[in-house]
Amino acid sequence: MRYSLDQLEMFTRVAKAGSFSAAARSLGKTQSTISMAIANLEVDWGLALFDRSSKLPVLTAAGRKLLNEAELVLERCLDLESHANDLGELVEPALTLAIEVPYNTLMPALFDFAEQFPDVDLDIRHPLHGDVSRLLLNDEVDLGIAFAQPAYPRDLGFLQMGKLILAHVARRDHPLTRLDKVSFADLSAHRRLVFSAHDNKLPSTEYLDSMRSWQAENYLALLEMTRAGLGWTTLPRQLIRRELDEGELVELQLAAYPHTDWHVGVDLIWSKARVLGKAGVWLKRRLQEQKVYELDRHGNATTL
Repeated sequence: MRYSLDQLEMFTRVAKAGSFSAAARSLGKTQSTISMAIANLEVDWGLALFDRSSKLPVLTAAGRKLLNEAELVLERCLDLESHANDLGELVEPALTLAIEVPYNTLMPALFDFAEQFPDVDLDIRHPLHGDVSRLLLNDEVDLGIAFAQPAYPRDLGFLQMGKLILAHVARRDHPLTRLDKVSFADLSAHRRLVFSAHDNKLPSTEYLDSMRSWQAENYLALLEMTRAGLGWTTLPRQLIRRELDEGELVELQLAAYPHTDWHVGVDLIWSKARVLGKAGVWLKRRLQEQKVYELDRHGNATTL
């Protein structure tokens, strides 16, 4: 094979970034290195991958076809590397998890881990300054559990563990709680309190807009602001069961979804390139077996 995986990575990065300079910055290489790698790849394959007649390089017809194949090759290599990493036998002294969802849904798996590896320390982080995917890509955590995002970088692997319910709520004396059915227009007229790591990334959140919004980096801050009557918010129902049962918070009944709860997937996410030791591999497999669920308004489990 005349070309290398590095060349394929540079090819796909230029195509995604839109320029040789942007690809160089993202890969931490010089622009000349990127240009030379693409030029050599074109020589090896005997065809032009980019049209360089304009200011920015544009994929040729052949380049577009080969881009998909190059991405598949790189993804398969990451899968292979991830599998090889999982075969490690060393027990690491500590593991770091990023957990975005209510912790009670994961306690059975964590209890089993404590029994299996009593001497391995566990550091649990909440994604305060960014989403779980970013923490994994920055090599800051070993595994992540988060509400599903519409797309993940190919460097990450994921598996859905189940589904939980997100509820739109306000304090019991908030004007929205006096409405039998709440429209999107009603929501937009009042301050929205937003979990900043989500913003409008979750499915259907594009409809949950407001002319005024405050952002917070964790659920507890949102909960306290909602309890203070500062606005309406969206929180995992599992997190606010007590407040709902006691009537302190009221769940808003959206007119657009009168008979259904908002079910959102929960994903286990990992970096394909990160090397996990024996404890990490065990916990990853145990979390893959963990079913995350709750009962909806009709008494049905959100995960079968």
